[in-house]
Amino acid sequence: MKSLVSIAVAALVLSPNVLFAQTAAERQACQADYEKYCPTVQQGGGRIIKCLSEHLDQLTPQCKSVVEANMPK
Repeated sequence: MKSLVSIAVAALVLSPNVLFAQTAAERQACQADYEKYCPTVQQGGGRIIKCLSEHLDQLTPQCKSVVEANMPK
C-alpha cells in the first residue's frame, strides 16, 4: 500500500494542474500527512493539495511549508 501511495504522490509532480511537491524531499515531507488526512482522495484535479490545505493547521511543519508554497495563487 505504501508503494501505491508513493506512486500516487509521485504522479502529482507530473500534473501541472496540481502544483504539488516538486522534489523527493517535498513528497516525503507530506507522505505521512497524506496517508493520515487524505488517504481516500483520488489524484487529479488538485484534489490532494486541496485536501491537505483543508488540514493545514494539523500538518507537520515540513508538509505545511510544502503545501503553502504549492497552493494555487
